[in-house]
Amino acid sequence: MDASIRLDAARTRTETRLANARRAAALLPGLALSGATAAVAMALGGLPWAASHGLGALTIAIALGVALGNTAFAWFGSQCDPGIAFSRQYLLRLGIVLYGLRLTFMDLGDVGMTGILIDACVLCSTFALATLLGTQVFKLDRNTAMLIGAGSSICGAAAVMATGPVVRARAEQVAMAVATVVLFGTVSIFLYPLLYRLNLDWGLLDASPATFGIYAGSTIHEVAQVVAAARAVTQEAANTAVIAKMVRVMMLAPFLVLLSAYLVRAGTRSANAQDTGQARIAIPWFAFAFIGVVALHSLIVLPPAAVAIAIDTDSWLLAMAMASLGLSTRVSAILRAGIRPMLLGAVLFAWLVIGGMVINKFMSMLLN
Repeated sequence: MDASIRLDAARTRTETRLANARRAAALLPGLALSGATAAVAMALGGLPWAASHGLGALTIAIALGVALGNTAFAWFGSQCDPGIAFSRQYLLRLGIVLYGLRLTFMDLGDVGMTGILIDACVLCSTFALATLLGTQVFKLDRNTAMLIGAGSSICGAAAVMATGPVVRARAEQVAMAVATVVLFGTVSIFLYPLLYRLNLDWGLLDASPATFGIYAGSTIHEVAQVVAAARAVTQEAANTAVIAKMVRVMMLAPFLVLLSAYLVRAGTRSANAQDTGQARIAIPWFAFAFIGVVALHSLIVLPPAAVAIAIDTDSWLLAMAMASLGLSTRVSAILRAGIRPMLLGAVLFAWLVIGGMVINKFMSMLLN
């Protein structure tokens, strides 16, 4: 009897190992494809032309992914689907966690309380405006409106990707939001240096490059776009802009937690609170891990070589996640969404430029 039990247990373990091996093998084609696409995107993103136009590896990765996903990928997509889904979900979360190695809590002090409050006001007002106008005026579904709002108010494509799992968005909704924030963020690269020169004549903001840097960092979508736009002003503006932008990026974790709590509460209310006891907040644990990595980087002196390797790995993981998003996106689904998402993105862009300037001016007068 004991021998029979041991034999059954051994057979079960063997079957489990084989099943795990088959699942791992099924991931390889998709991981290889997204990895190769990410490698090409990172190589292109390192070119001087791409850097001067604020086109980072993440933007290029999703563009290449969309191109492949709607052409050659259709021939062998079924073999790659498991790996593509793995990249889009799990590698993204790991990439967001490792992103914390780019930041320290000292970044908060470098922009002061004024910069922190400006970032918070811009984030809250932009996201609220996106949700309200997106659903009530432009008649978009809530997920698309929130994704565009998250990308516009925090850190562009990375925020869209991080928010996607929280709102349970479809791939085409995420891709539409990424395309929107990338488009208007790219326009910022050329607009903000012009605004700086106009501000010298109009005096809407303090004329110092540092003040304009906080304005740029608190209102431009992507980190790469912030760098490109602010460097066209002065190096001092670029330094302040990057710090302000990094503080804004750090607000991603509490934003995701609060958004998850809001979605549960809104869902419970829509169900007339019949199942209140069953409602649960979908806590994005990777957001807490992100804060943990920031704390680790702030409090412990890590080997510079190890940090550099981890940051390079993080860039690779995020590029793979973007590539997998593009590979799973169908242009036909985006086209069906029409022009309304772009119109919402345009309104938010106008708010970031004009409303963001008003917020910067008011907070600076109030706190200084």
